[in-house]
Amino acid sequence: MKLLEGKVALITGATRGIGKGIAEIFAQQGAKVAFTYAGSVEKAKELETALSSVTQIKGYQSDASDYDAAQKLVEDVMAEFGKIDILINNAGITKDNLLMRMSKDDWDTIIKVNLDSVFNLTKAVIKPMMKAKSGSIINMTSVVGVKGNAGQANYAASKAGVIGFTKSIALELGSRNIRCNAIAPGFIETEMTAALDEKTVQGWRDGIPLKRGGQPEDVANACVFFGSEMSSYISGQVLNVDGGMLT
Repeated sequence: MKLLEGKVALITGATRGIGKGIAEIFAQQGAKVAFTYAGSVEKAKELETALSSVTQIKGYQSDASDYDAAQKLVEDVMAEFGKIDILINNAGITKDNLLMRMSKDDWDTIIKVNLDSVFNLTKAVIKPMMKAKSGSIINMTSVVGVKGNAGQANYAASKAGVIGFTKSIALELGSRNIRCNAIAPGFIETEMTAALDEKTVQGWRDGIPLKRGGQPEDVANACVFFGSEMSSYISGQVLNVDGGMLT
């Protein structure tokens, strides 16, 4: 029996990096997958093609930071798949700079994309989840949201906000059998980090107790745990997937 057999998952920002890794592992574990993408139409089609032989999958071009678009997305997914068992709020961006050089626009954009989107999608899925008396909401935060980081005040604030939001929703919806947890990835090696200088990347790896960067599947496996019945008595928690970085 696959761990997510019969479940429908909605994953935001799934055409690359961690989101793509989650979609792939969820399909392998038997979940039907609805996912969103911003502008990568070609990558979305590639993902649909790659996983369509494994499971039912459909991509939706949608901006999670737009409240009305998020409501429409959930309506469309419900019409296509009939239910949403798991929501993974994964979409996020960075605009790093020291606070004294950070523009108001860089602050506003990060809060809108990284935090408003979590509110928008969660707000949209709670009605069908409450009706079903079941659901698992998984929010992607970051070790930066737990610890902070110089040059990332906007990103850290948005990801710390996700943690506070997660705990509050767990308290609000627990009586309806809806769980809400957060995952805080550390240094995960994706297409973005592949473009960085190898010496810099190796320096980061050396500072991690496990002496390696994480892979998207490391985060995806944690999502499988939170999305499956294996974690049926776990809610309101933050799981650091960081190779021991914050230990």
